Amino acid sequence: MSTADIELDITGMTCASCAMRIERKLNKLPGVEATVNYATEKARVHADGVDTDELIAAVRSAGYDAAVPLPPAVQESVEPGASREDVELKALRTRLLISTALAVPVALMSMIPALQFTNWQWLALTLTAPVAVWGAWPFHRAAAVNARHGAATMDTLISLGVIAAMGWSLYALFFGMAGVPGMHMTFTLFGNPEAGSGEIYLEVAALVTVFILAGRYAEARAKKSSSAALRALLELGAKDATRLVNGVEQRVPVSQLAVGDRVLVRPGEKIPSDGLVIDGASAIDASMLTGESVPVEVAPDSRVVGATLNVGGRLVVEITRVGADTELARMGRLMEEAQTGKAQVQRLADRVSSIFVPIVIGLSILAFVAWMLVGGSLEVAFTAAVATLIIACPCALGLATPTALLVGTGRGSQLGILIRGPQVLEQTRAVDTIVLDKTGTVTSGEMAVTAVLPAPGVTEQELLRLAAGVEVGSEHPIARAIVSAADSTPHAESFASHAGYGVQGVVDGASIVAGRPSWVTAEWAIRPSTDAESAADALAAQGATVVMVARDGEYLGAIAVADTVKPTSAEAIARFRKLGLQPVLLTGDNEGSARHIAALVGITEVHAGVDPAGKLEVIRALQAQGRVVAMVGDGVNDAAALAAADLGLAMGGGTDAAIAASDVTVVSGDLIVVADAIRLARRTLGTIKGNLFWAFAYNVAAIPIAMLGLLNPLVAAAAMALSSVFVVTNSLRLRNFRPEPATSAVSAPASRATVSA
Repeated sequence: MSTADIELDITGMTCASCAMRIERKLNKLPGVEATVNYATEKARVHADGVDTDELIAAVRSAGYDAAVPLPPAVQESVEPGASREDVELKALRTRLLISTALAVPVALMSMIPALQFTNWQWLALTLTAPVAVWGAWPFHRAAAVNARHGAATMDTLISLGVIAAMGWSLYALFFGMAGVPGMHMTFTLFGNPEAGSGEIYLEVAALVTVFILAGRYAEARAKKSSSAALRALLELGAKDATRLVNGVEQRVPVSQLAVGDRVLVRPGEKIPSDGLVIDGASAIDASMLTGESVPVEVAPDSRVVGATLNVGGRLVVEITRVGADTELARMGRLMEEAQTGKAQVQRLADRVSSIFVPIVIGLSILAFVAWMLVGGSLEVAFTAAVATLIIACPCALGLATPTALLVGTGRGSQLGILIRGPQVLEQTRAVDTIVLDKTGTVTSGEMAVTAVLPAPGVTEQELLRLAAGVEVGSEHPIARAIVSAADSTPHAESFASHAGYGVQGVVDGASIVAGRPSWVTAEWAIRPSTDAESAADALAAQGATVVMVARDGEYLGAIAVADTVKPTSAEAIARFRKLGLQPVLLTGDNEGSARHIAALVGITEVHAGVDPAGKLEVIRALQAQGRVVAMVGDGVNDAAALAAADLGLAMGGGTDAAIAASDVTVVSGDLIVVADAIRLARRTLGTIKGNLFWAFAYNVAAIPIAMLGLLNPLVAAAAMALSSVFVVTNSLRLRNFRPEPATSAVSAPASRATVSA
């Protein structure tokens, strides 16, 4: 079999260590190079002489399952209205809700003496059994898989704790004194080695299961959105097209188009697929590809890309690429590859438990052996061993991450900052470089008049008024910017548009022409002064679009239109430096415009004129230098780079594809809030670390008591309650997070310059 790149959907993973285990298993096969992404639940395999069945068999031998993904159209017909992620999330939610409903009464009866009626313990057992078996089944299964491969994770700790608590409770109820009528939980602070047969730990088994399920559900909801990036990209494309067959218009789905078909694209419609303009002239909004807000002028023989927007005239396009060969599909593959290649980040709890679990198991065995060696009874030795396992599984461990995330992300949402999940937070502490897209991120992404150059004897408002009079008939963004800048807009007669060049009309009885300087000078023989030409050339070199205006054959002046810097961008760059981040400007725009904008906001490192694939290459090149990169963008052309960056931040005013590919979304689109987002993420991560420490510390302190056989239900309940209360209280401190006040007056470039020439 020849060399091939194969993608597999992986199921059954519960943590990042599962992904690493599958990756190692696949890479042991000769001729195979594999990467497995826990977030996207996909494996990307470069196989030489190994077929798909062998790869799937290798995954199954590791205890997981794999399948070749179905094409989107087939998948929709097989699973109408519900994806596999939706089904799994719904099943997890059902498991959580039922387990919670059963566990709450058990906890209340176990912890409130007034509720401990005669034979209450048997009702508690009846309610706990489904939770400990069915509710905790995902943990038991994962623990078994881990055990077969000699590994211990969070699932191992949970499963052992639940089984130990449930097992000992069954022993105490059926063979000890806990099952007698009138049994009450003891309230002595310390018990004695012989008291184990009269104590039950049903609330421990139930609550641990519920809290961990709640954490997994919150994580699953966050992880589900990782697959939304590709869907958002595909939804950008046109759904229908007007196909021309022998001059007759036919409305057909885009999926039915073939290479060679000719389609009609009216103003305001999307180009249905990649093609070549056969007839017509127009302006195309290609910002999804280039990030540049200025529309691209097209004419016969111009190439156009599917999903870009026709904002000008009527076009006839001959289709040259369809389906998986289109630029949109290529961008989707870039994004998916970027996500798959992203660094794997294990959950903090998994990392801690990988060390903690073997130690606890060793201590449990040590307690059993020690009691037997000193002449203790089998019951005492077993009580001490099981108690050690029980106390080592605190419910606060399940609360540590989700509560901090809940409060941190809740506070973030109040400030317009949406954080995807815990894996995002780990990246913020190491980030040292922040890469910024230009259009829509550092700048507003909207065209505005930035300079007016009236000829001698002409006022600024007169020039704008006459230009707006002819431009008002055009839908071009540059025309709209000029109309918006004018105080009034007179009526134009005999209006005519010359697509790609300019417009003309009669305003106040005079013939007015406005358009490209080269067109106005060549077509209308207008000759501005040398100073006027130099001033216009200087503005053009900075990336502005210059519109020359003439009246009755005489030069009237020029108007510069450009994308403008957001008022807060310069202050935001200063804050990034304060956080230890090196700012980099990355744009598809030309070098002159990029350098000009970078100088205005204080950025020295600039990469200009790069396409979406080029942006991805720049990100990877920076990472290859050992830099940890955060990327801020808002367009479809930024999506692959956002996915590949160690931390992706999307501006909320951007496209769905960019937001879906990012880790953090800034709803307001204000760059200064990005600095607050990084600060909040770092603060939340610090809180999670503190929670994890104390979640273990409370229970580690009680392990010696358990090993001595002195564990009492009150001690277990107290350790659980105290650690849980601390974790929740510590997390609530995140509600006090405040954005930093502006340290200085925010300076923006002058709104408009007036130059006489």
